[in-house]
Amino acid sequence: MTPEEILELFKKTGALLEGHFRLTSGLHSPQYFQCAKVLQYPEYAEAVCRLIAERFSSVPIDVVIAPALGGIVVGQEVGRQISRKTSKSGFRIVFTERKEKAMLLRRGFEISPGESVLVCEDVITTGGSVSEVIKIVEEKGASVAGVGAIVDRSGGKVTFDGKLFATIALNVTSYPPENCPLCKQNIPLYAPGSRPVAAGH
Repeated sequence: MTPEEILELFKKTGALLEGHFRLTSGLHSPQYFQCAKVLQYPEYAEAVCRLIAERFSSVPIDVVIAPALGGIVVGQEVGRQISRKTSKSGFRIVFTERKEKAMLLRRGFEISPGESVLVCEDVITTGGSVSEVIKIVEEKGASVAGVGAIVDRSGGKVTFDGKLFATIALNVTSYPPENCPLCKQNIPLYAPGSRPVAAGH
């Protein structure tokens, strides 16, 4: 699939939202990419995630990890395709989750020293969540083989030392809350993501 075809999928499924949104990063934006509306269709999830799986097909990978909630479906599908292709024994797909604002590896999931780990995410704006996941991986003594995402809305500003591959990269406008023109126009603010809107934002 081409980036143009992927963008058309977002429009077709109603996943490209227009309005006033608080992103997971805390920034405000007139556009929001609701990847879940694309990924709810197995055939679309398989087609889009195949691009990520193929991009890292030549890299030895032991574990796929993703931040909850948005990255879980991406990580699961990318990992499924990699696992099916390599038939590697012990291959795993895990996820991190946030508890009291801290990103943690829970539920008995483990990453061992020396393992090669692919980080997956749905949408990247500032790269904050992925950076937290990378820190967890490195603290475990493992190495990051790459970062795969559906949408990079940073316009290429976030690279993770050249390890990022996104199926579509866009430079989408976003604002700090204190300088948001949409707030000044009193346009209702929505937070479609997995984190609640903080009071006053």
